[in-house]
Amino acid sequence: MNIFERLDFAVSLNQEERILLDAVRTLSQEQIAAKAEHYDKTGKFPWENIQAINDLGLNAMFIPEEYGGAPLSYSAYLACVREISKACASTGIIWATNFHAIKPLIDFGTQDQKQRFLPRMAAGGLASLAITEPGAGSDALGMRTKFTPDGDDIVIQGGKVFITNGDVADLYILFGKWSEIEDPRQSISVLVLEKETPGLSVVGTETKMGHRASTTAAISFDNCRVPRANLIKEPGDGLHILFSSLNKSRPSVAAHALGIARAAFEDAVTYINERKQSGRKIIEFQGIQFMLADMATDLAMCEGWLWRLAAMVDAGATDFGIEASMLKMRASDLAMRIATDAVQLLGGYGYCCDYRVERLMRDAKITQIWEGTNQVHRQLIGRSFLKK
Repeated sequence: MNIFERLDFAVSLNQEERILLDAVRTLSQEQIAAKAEHYDKTGKFPWENIQAINDLGLNAMFIPEEYGGAPLSYSAYLACVREISKACASTGIIWATNFHAIKPLIDFGTQDQKQRFLPRMAAGGLASLAITEPGAGSDALGMRTKFTPDGDDIVIQGGKVFITNGDVADLYILFGKWSEIEDPRQSISVLVLEKETPGLSVVGTETKMGHRASTTAAISFDNCRVPRANLIKEPGDGLHILFSSLNKSRPSVAAHALGIARAAFEDAVTYINERKQSGRKIIEFQGIQFMLADMATDLAMCEGWLWRLAAMVDAGATDFGIEASMLKMRASDLAMRIATDAVQLLGGYGYCCDYRVERLMRDAKITQIWEGTNQVHRQLIGRSFLKK
């Protein structure tokens, strides 16, 4: 076994989880990877991939059993994210967004809310996490979407941009500001919005550099009216819920980035073992070996940190925000670097669409931007050492 096979084998999974991961790996290699180029070129939503994922019941792995789920470990979830994303980054983020979006409901929702919404997700529904606005990206306090109480209802006015699954979601976990609370930090609240709600509309979808099969939508809310019973916790609890949710979604984004990185690394290794220059395999040149050594070492260390953090979460840890920021930052920077180096190693072929590394380089870039830009994560990490 090489270093990466040993790393994968060392991940703490039980027998049931390993069987599922094997099934996910087979699906990813035989079906999802085979269609990734087609979906990237056409920009069509990969419904066939999502159906195949649902046929394996993958949404159930993060839904509590009493609501139709079959929960497995966080480590198993991250391993599945990486495998799917390695095959098709678009499909990977579509499925991972279900976890990102629905986790606040699982962790903070009432029993009534869970009974109403979670079975739909366990059965294969799509969810969307709606936070970003034109003037509120990494600075969530700048959001302007307003929640106004009106008797037993809440009226929603505003809009969101860059929303993954925004045009296909069955459920939206929507963040906005409570109209009766003036403090921008204290006013952030969160509720569940269903796709059939009058006044909810999709304004448009983005044409993107990468992740072209994963739809990214702008959505608007024109006096949407939802039951007060859809509010998660109390008015003003949204910021705490948001930070708690991001701590678990950021390692997921890291696993997604590492799937892209692993795919780029493997493609590069295959190519330089086959391609000859001046009568020698490219990998036989010392400069190339040094380059490969740096890529492999950084990838192995980053994957090791992924599984360490996953084990922390599975053991019940709750204070891991800085560890999550470190992982997301390093994994996404590494995905971009390895994808770029892979293009370099393939030379002119790497720049052509006939080879996957061209797509992987485009897909890698957004991982440095979403779920908090890496500049913000560096600030969070550095600030954690300020002495009070």
